[in-house]
Amino acid sequence: MNATVAVSGLLATVGDQWFDNPVIRETFWLAVTETIYMTFWSSLITVLLGTPLGLLLVATARGGLLPNRAVYQSLSVVVNIGRSLPFIILMIAILPFTRFVVGTTLGWKAAVVPLTVGAIPFFARLVETAVHSVEPGKIEAAHMMGATRWQIMFGVQIREALPALIQSTTVLVITIIGYGAMAGVIGAGGLGQLAMNYGYNRFMGDVMLVAIVGILVIVQVIQMMGDMLSRLVDHR
Repeated sequence: MNATVAVSGLLATVGDQWFDNPVIRETFWLAVTETIYMTFWSSLITVLLGTPLGLLLVATARGGLLPNRAVYQSLSVVVNIGRSLPFIILMIAILPFTRFVVGTTLGWKAAVVPLTVGAIPFFARLVETAVHSVEPGKIEAAHMMGATRWQIMFGVQIREALPALIQSTTVLVITIIGYGAMAGVIGAGGLGQLAMNYGYNRFMGDVMLVAIVGILVIVQVIQMMGDMLSRLVDHR
């Protein structure tokens, strides 16, 4: 009984010391908001630009709707180069471009630029893989019924691959959250910068723990939403 009381008292004391930290009270929710904004805009722009790129890779590949070896290989090389660059190096390398686009290299708005540049080729490959998984027989049936290339692309390929595309988007969003936390090292804002500035540089273990838990909760919510949407559109 005495041991239980002692442990309870110790936990209460630790909780008071940790979660009464003014850094957590004053900056945590701001950091969460910045992380969500950063992730939302980076993911949206990546999907809008990466999806057509992935579809073009599928269309120009051998056996695609618009086979073109030269175009496919050129796009493939560009995508492979974009995917092979470590994000932290890419982020630093394009700082002048980031400043040109948004006028600064600090804050979550600036982080959207390298996050998008790094994520587009990654997502294009995910789209390519998802669309390639569509059964060739369904595409051949659409051909025989007289469907145009565009009708096949949007009415067959994308429609049939939609559950996989949603799962790919979920993977993209979660990856961007991880990259966004990494971007906090150079002042990108969000939970990553909160963990770096206070949890690491100032040895505030409570701030580090809260930042980690915040990221885990956001990732879990996104994964659950992605799984739910994927099941809803899966008509197989």
